[in-house]
Amino acid sequence: MDVKQPAVYIVASKRNGTHYTGVTSDLPRRVHEHREGLLHGFTKQYGCRLLVWYEMHEEMIEAIAREKQIKGGSRKKKLALIEQKNPDWRDLYEELA
Repeated sequence: MDVKQPAVYIVASKRNGTHYTGVTSDLPRRVHEHREGLLHGFTKQYGCRLLVWYEMHEEMIEAIAREKQIKGGSRKKKLALIEQKNPDWRDLYEELA
């Protein structure tokens, strides 16, 4: 049985490109869905397939609050968040395996 853990994440189309902030209880599955274009909507339309930032949380309520905080911030703040953890904008998906 998989153990689910809440996470906030940012997927991007490319370095400094279009990005999307989301929350999930199963980060590897959700990122796989973004990568394969299985989720219709914004991320598929804009090609947001690279996992460039994520943060794990103990409780979903904490993850949702953090997602709202990030989404409420400026683009500059989101880019700074990514640059701090992932200055090379590597695809972090492999770290999840």
